[in-house]
Amino acid sequence: MKALILTGGQGLRLRPFTCETPKPLLPVANVPFLLYQFQLLRRHGVREVLLATAYRPEAFRRAFGDGRKVGLRIRYAFEPSPLGTGGAVRKTAEGIDRTLLVLNGDVLNDLDVGAFLRSHRRRKAAASIALVRVKDPTLYGLVETSPEGRILRFLEKPTWDEVTCNTINAGAYLFEPSAVARIPPGVPYSLERGLFPSLLEAGAPFYGFVIGGYWMDIGTVEKYLQVHLDILGGAVPLERALRRRGRFLLEPGARLAADAAHDGEGRVLIGRGARVAPCVQFSGSVCVGPRCAIARGASLAGCVVLGGSRIGEGARLKDCVVGHRCVVEAGASIGPGRALGDGTVVKRFSQL
Repeated sequence: MKALILTGGQGLRLRPFTCETPKPLLPVANVPFLLYQFQLLRRHGVREVLLATAYRPEAFRRAFGDGRKVGLRIRYAFEPSPLGTGGAVRKTAEGIDRTLLVLNGDVLNDLDVGAFLRSHRRRKAAASIALVRVKDPTLYGLVETSPEGRILRFLEKPTWDEVTCNTINAGAYLFEPSAVARIPPGVPYSLERGLFPSLLEAGAPFYGFVIGGYWMDIGTVEKYLQVHLDILGGAVPLERALRRRGRFLLEPGARLAADAAHDGEGRVLIGRGARVAPCVQFSGSVCVGPRCAIARGASLAGCVVLGGSRIGEGARLKDCVVGHRCVVEAGASIGPGRALGDGTVVKRFSQL
């Protein structure tokens, strides 16, 4: 089976980090986000991946080439003008005459691809959607199903009075060629607002499949930070060689002072070639990117520092995201919810 990953969005809600980097290529625990989806696909025997690109397509080729270094065969389809989720599927899936797995390029989950496919085939579905249960369905669009799993309706961001279930679209789909053929070619078209209503109206065999385990989209800065904390908390395996020292995870070439301290829960990932000076205090889960420098006496709690940044002596970071190549000078403080775009300089003793 082939998998198609939708990677064409501009990631506007993740600005400033997506000004230069497409959302699916943003580092998550120091590797491009898409690598987690590649790992999932490889675990389930998928070996050929199609990437539907539109925004900064050259960045994907630079990152992955033909896919050999990530254990896959990767092909690229470029949209000169964005075609939407449905239009991207139609363009990229041209000529595929078998069941196609489609993934949103900004979702991390524990999808059991084999079980999803078996459910799809057992029901002789034209299309299936992976669904996930959430605590607050008013933040999303509900997907209501029959007891047998047949999709009955979609309800976008309901009020609590309208809530009839807690299942939402998990961002993974299985399509037969008959479903893909319903998408008009060469024009912008949405899966959610076009194809799915069309399937319901036609009475096509259209089913949901509820998944368990971890699920998170990285569509906002808050969720981007949270997915780091979750991964470092053990929700998703880190499939790479790391040196362990207590709660610290060190990539090759990382240097950590002997007296660097950690209190509380969580783990700290120190990136390739990064340097952590003496008397640095960590709290909770923290990700330090490659080639970063953390100066003496700094304090980092529940935060992410992307590659090439420098954190000055005595600086304090808490529940924030610091972009690539930033400089936080001595004594400065970055507080909860802050997001520093790439190349930002925070002057001495400033408080943000």
